[in-house]
Amino acid sequence: MLESCTTAQERWGGVNQLVDRWLSERKQLISEYVDLRDRTPPEENPDQALESFCDVLVDYVSAGHFEIYEQLIREAEDFQNERGLELVRQVYPRIETITQEAVAFNDRYANTANGVDEPDMQARLHTLGAMLHERFELEDCLIEVLHNAHRAVLAAS
Repeated sequence: MLESCTTAQERWGGVNQLVDRWLSERKQLISEYVDLRDRTPPEENPDQALESFCDVLVDYVSAGHFEIYEQLIREAEDFQNERGLELVRQVYPRIETITQEAVAFNDRYANTANGVDEPDMQARLHTLGAMLHERFELEDCLIEVLHNAHRAVLAAS
């Protein structure tokens, strides 16, 4: 998608839009997490909120891995940002572990046709929430080091 852009501003401005959209998805994920965490079943359709959360969760972590990180790493390589690339090597394994936990949560709860053990789901949701919080902090650090550090250079081009 972004490879076809002709100028640095076009290309990395596209990354800005990609990151902005992704951060908007993060807000939706957090909102759905809070709604699910704070729910008091039985509701009219209690599993709908869980399924919706799982959908947003998978979309968010997938976008990170298959869109955002790839673009941020490419930007760091293009700007020869060794500090940023070292940061990726340090934090990416932890982000990958958290992704695996998010996918496992989705695999367990995305299809709730047989019902949900609410206390067990809430305990797993709480654990996942702590991991997502950590992931968001790591992602913010990646955005700051791999992308925002180059904004001045981009603005001048």
